[in-house]
Amino acid sequence: MPDMLPNRKIIHVDMDAFYASVEQMDNPELRGKPLAVGGSGKRGVVSAASYEARKFGVRSAMSGALAKLNCPQLIFTRPRFERYSEISKQIRKIFFDYTELVEPLSMDEAYLDVTENKKGNPSASLIAQEIRQRIFDEVGLTASAGISINKFVAKIASDYNKPNGQKTVGPEEVLEFLEQLDVRKFFGIGKVTAEKMYQLGIFIGKDLKERDIDFLGDKFGKSGRYYYYAVRGIHNSEVKPHRIRKSLAAERTFNENLSSEIFMLEKLNNIAIEVEKRLKKSNVAGKTVTLKIKYSDFSLQTRSKTLPYFVSDQSIILETAKSLLFQEKMKNSVRLLGISLSNLNTEKPSNKTALAEGKKSVSVQLKFDF
Repeated sequence: MPDMLPNRKIIHVDMDAFYASVEQMDNPELRGKPLAVGGSGKRGVVSAASYEARKFGVRSAMSGALAKLNCPQLIFTRPRFERYSEISKQIRKIFFDYTELVEPLSMDEAYLDVTENKKGNPSASLIAQEIRQRIFDEVGLTASAGISINKFVAKIASDYNKPNGQKTVGPEEVLEFLEQLDVRKFFGIGKVTAEKMYQLGIFIGKDLKERDIDFLGDKFGKSGRYYYYAVRGIHNSEVKPHRIRKSLAAERTFNENLSSEIFMLEKLNNIAIEVEKRLKKSNVAGKTVTLKIKYSDFSLQTRSKTLPYFVSDQSIILETAKSLLFQEKMKNSVRLLGISLSNLNTEKPSNKTALAEGKKSVSVQLKFDF
């Protein structure tokens, strides 16, 4: 085990093709067929793809047109987020039968700290297996899991035996596991960064580990420090049951490009209504309104204004967004508009945050069953 690490047993549970699997569960006619959740039109985007569709190269965030080109027999269905949220709550309820330390990342994945758990089970691997079985029996869906000493390794491991599998990386296996891993598999290393690493002769974790912290800092900035420690299995972030929301947003992509601000006002009104709905559902308000504009050439621009008070009312949000819209002339036609609210009233004062972050904990290393 890497030195100076807290002793934790972390499980990362990741639902398999969640949106698509829910659709196939609810509609037996879709089972075993290539399915994409999202839009199939010229501006449509794939939100999720079934494993049958993934065999043809269909992936989330892919345009619906390209997905259909890759897989002519692809079936499209519109997303039903209320249904996905309902299923997500059922799954989360199962998690809380084992521990209160549950950190949801989205509707379909979460971290669980089971170092001390409600079942008194010393084996995190057996707990993960039991949770996956219960999700299948009680919900009807399959899930995959990664189990290790920290969130970073657990998340990587959960993708190792997908779908419907799990991977345990015990304390003594962490370093070897990371050394043999393609850098593309490292959480936090995207396609562009991976290509840059390849150009530098960094292909697997072992190559990355041979570079010192100064070299990585010079080549990758602040992220270099993160890579330096991550490849050594050092990631001390705790499972945080109550993640503080930093912002809340809504956006719309249009079927046809909008060429005049006048045409955008109605769209902004609908977006502001959705933002208000989400703010009130989360019982939050914010001070900073940001207008997001994506042009027809896919360039992106944001304009922000911070108000002297917290707001959650649609009319104020809309008026602020309108003032940002007319702040300067559009440089091109617009394909997407979005409104977000940040600087929320859920954020703690910075001095308290600094105090909390300044506290250090010391742990004695123990050998325990994974």
